[in-house]
Parts: sequence; C-alpha cells; structure tokens
Amino acid sequence: MSVLAAQAVDPELARLRDSIDNFDAALIHLLAERFRCTQRVGELKARKGIPPSDPDREARQVARLRTLAVEAKLDPDFAEKFLAFVVKEVIRHHQTIAANHAPSVEEQRKS
Repeated sequence: MSVLAAQAVDPELARLRDSIDNFDAALIHLLAERFRCTQRVGELKARKGIPPSDPDREARQVARLRTLAVEAKLDPDFAEKFLAFVVKEVIRHHQTIAANHAPSVEEQRKS
C-alpha cells in the first residue's frame, strides 16, 4: 500500500489533519483581527505624533508571551520569534501610516 493510500484510509490521520486545518484557519482569522486593531493603533499614533515603535512595550510583550508559552508548554524561543515577526510587520505598517499621514486642516489649526 502506498503512503498516499494509507493516509487516505486512516480516519485518525484525517481527523487530526482536519483539526490542524481548523487551527490554521483560526490563527489566520486571529492574526487578521490583531492587524485590524494594530492598524487603528498606527493611525492613532500618526495623529498624535507618537513613534511607530515602542521598545519598552515590545520588551514587556516578549516577557509576557514567553511566560504564556511556558505555561502552555510551547517553546518560548519559538513564541518570541513568532512575536518578533508579527511586531516587525506591525512596525512596518505603522511607519507606512505615519509617512502617509497628512495632518487635517483642523489638526493644523490646533497646533
């Protein structure tokens, strides 16, 4: 029996793969929601003149997520790398938003 045929008939393998597919879909939807929120943060930062990056917050987040990873029995180094990847993308978005932010007439009047 070929590997493909064995995989096709193994109901436990199919069930586990269906679960993995569901987790992957959930991760994508959670990331999309997270980026919608960070987009709003970027817009607020741009309006208020706050820098795109906040190294102190990022350091706190790394520590917090490393702790969560340990509690969840996930490799904390992996969790930190994943967060670094996400944060790098968020900062890139915030930099783009800041670069494209033109103060409104009302904002200029307040200055």
